[in-house]
Amino acid sequence: MSSPQLILVSHALCPYVQRAAIVLAEKGVAFERRVVDLANKPDWFLAISPLGKTPVLLVDGVPIFESAVICEYLDDTLAPRLHPADALERARHRSWIEFGSAVLNDIGALYNAPDASALASRRDALAARFQRLEAALPDAGRGFAGAAFSIVDAVYAPVFRYFDVFETFTDLGTFDATPKVRAWRRALGQRASVRDAVAPDYPARLRAFLRARGSALGALVPAA
Repeated sequence: MSSPQLILVSHALCPYVQRAAIVLAEKGVAFERRVVDLANKPDWFLAISPLGKTPVLLVDGVPIFESAVICEYLDDTLAPRLHPADALERARHRSWIEFGSAVLNDIGALYNAPDASALASRRDALAARFQRLEAALPDAGRGFAGAAFSIVDAVYAPVFRYFDVFETFTDLGTFDATPKVRAWRRALGQRASVRDAVAPDYPARLRAFLRARGSALGALVPAA
């Protein structure tokens, strides 16, 4: 039986797209990326994305939307399995995936904070999130599930990538109290599937996006 044709409809900065791209890479399956401009959505994209968001995975032309659903589909159909075999542990992983989505919402609030006071408040909220995550991690330097790569790892790698860029122009100190999270972040950043989930111009694109926000964080980005 032939493998399905997989097309990942993407946006250059979307962290949810990165989740799916990382899982696809970890599965070692060939796929095509098709990038769309979410500020000028083409009709063909609106026809396959009822929510008007990325990612969308086309499986032999059949669209699947929402990153969590895409990752679950890929794990159901392609080896190696990235979710735990144990049902309770699998549910625990899914819980922390939802927590990762809440962290992404907090990052959005951070880069939209209008002034220094709001920025500090948003930074503190994120630091508290990472302290909760710290308590859930195994030994420092290992993935969420230890040595085995999991979908949880794919979810948090795009979270950490934001800070790789933020820290090129400001020190937020978000991870000061979380040594295990820092080690996890470093380990994920060295993984080929994580590095290749975005284009080489991702940092420049993100800095330009931040400057255009007119926010407190954007004001710290040096002029291009």
